[in-house]
Amino acid sequence: MNAIHTIDAQLETNDLVLRIDGTKPLSADTIAAVTAVCDRAEDGAGGPRVIVRVSGAPAAPWPDDLTVSLVSKWERALRRLERLPAVTVAVADGDCGGIALDALLATDYRIAAPTLRLTLTVADGTQWPGMALYRLANQAAGTAAIRRAVLLGIPVESAEARDLQLVDEVSDDVAESVAKITERTAALSGSDLAIRRQLMFDATTTAFEEALGTHLAACDRTLRRAVEAAA
Repeated sequence: MNAIHTIDAQLETNDLVLRIDGTKPLSADTIAAVTAVCDRAEDGAGGPRVIVRVSGAPAAPWPDDLTVSLVSKWERALRRLERLPAVTVAVADGDCGGIALDALLATDYRIAAPTLRLTLTVADGTQWPGMALYRLANQAAGTAAIRRAVLLGIPVESAEARDLQLVDEVSDDVAESVAKITERTAALSGSDLAIRRQLMFDATTTAFEEALGTHLAACDRTLRRAVEAAA
């Protein structure tokens, strides 16, 4: 049995679960699934985490009905997932490409099975120029493997993905790894988490002087909450 499948019951009991099948083409149904999970997480439904299970890579050319408008809606849904007031944990197995890779790169913490291979979608000899390229280039700790993946279509194996910090751990016991990160993140949720994540995102593109005011406002918010909690 696939390691990911063994933790279904545990995940569905405690957390919101999103499943993304990279073998499937992008569709309105997939976007609706991401949106529904985001709605529940923002409403505080379910547990403090969203578990994103990803696997599969496209084996067929891009569908004829794929449009830029649909891709734009998908990218906005992923951006919303990326900014949720909840911890997002990805569990990845096997080949991971297409919409599965897109979703993986939009999560906070990433657990990979040893069989993981990150692949970029190719159709008729052309790489798909989606935002996965942007996230790979911005998140990876090295450039050579990403250059080979983006320009030559060479998959990134699990150990290399970990070395590049595209995944946080490679585990032979995915269930145990999920249990550990679940315990570690039990108290992390809410708007404060989303604010810290956004401050981190902005740090690479915002000058110190511009960032200072935002950080001070976040510090003030934290101090006020501490005073309220102590009252």
